[in-house]
Amino acid sequence: MSDAFLKADIRPSENLANKKVQPGPWREAARSFVRNKTAVVGLSLVVFFVLLALAAPLIMPFDYKAQVLSDRLQPPSGEHWFGTDDLGRDVFSRVIYGARISLWVGFLSVVGSIVIGTLLGIVAGFYGKWVDMIISRVFDILLAFPGILLAIAIVAILGPSLQNALYAIAIVNIPTYGRLVRSRVLSLRQEEFITAARALGANDSRILFKHILPNSLTPIIVQGTLGVATAIIEAAGLGFLGLGAQPPEPEWGKMLSDSRQFLQTAPWTVIFPGLCILLTSLGFNLMGDGLRDTFDPKMKGR
Repeated sequence: MSDAFLKADIRPSENLANKKVQPGPWREAARSFVRNKTAVVGLSLVVFFVLLALAAPLIMPFDYKAQVLSDRLQPPSGEHWFGTDDLGRDVFSRVIYGARISLWVGFLSVVGSIVIGTLLGIVAGFYGKWVDMIISRVFDILLAFPGILLAIAIVAILGPSLQNALYAIAIVNIPTYGRLVRSRVLSLRQEEFITAARALGANDSRILFKHILPNSLTPIIVQGTLGVATAIIEAAGLGFLGLGAQPPEPEWGKMLSDSRQFLQTAPWTVIFPGLCILLTSLGFNLMGDGLRDTFDPKMKGR
């Protein structure tokens, strides 16, 4: 009897010891993301430019506003790694500091678009009827205009400045996130766990923010990552047209605009800001594609 008792007592502990612990969903997602080489390259580019922006005051060899007219349009050298512009300012220092401005506009505009678009999309998809009709028509009106033209119109009304460019980019991209969340809510509100929450007495706000919103975060994260690249390009476009950052702020698009007349005589003044725009946008796009492949079950195994 004692032997049987000992066997019964030992076997469960042996089973627990031999039982393989399954990784959580976030750990599994991280492993899947790391296995995607292009996504890792994108993440590396994003981290590089973020660190560059954070450390800009520490690694800038010159003041980005300092003008030395005797050194104007100097080619890349040991003293000026990226050369100088038409006012004798160090292009390397301006490019590094410009990373702060471009990333700041990209991140904040996307955050603003996500917050407003998500709230409008949740309300439209959850309540439906006339609320959905009004919000959806607002989205349709905003989407009827090309994004860059609508942004130009908004900045023209508010006045040229980096802050107004940020507002314009955020407003232009609200429908993208709003419609994405709305479609997600329409599919979730009929699920059984929502019906169960209602049966347990949960009010609308609890259902929206405790059940529906957490289950809608994955597409928002993916689209937001891709949206940062779009926002950076739009900010550069507004800066190129003189509607974004104003002198002497070294925004990459503004640097391209100021140096376009020197494309043949001093190409370095255009190449390096343009290359930064290209690499930053590429990094966010590759990382966004990697996140989409990670979180979308349909992409598994491809």
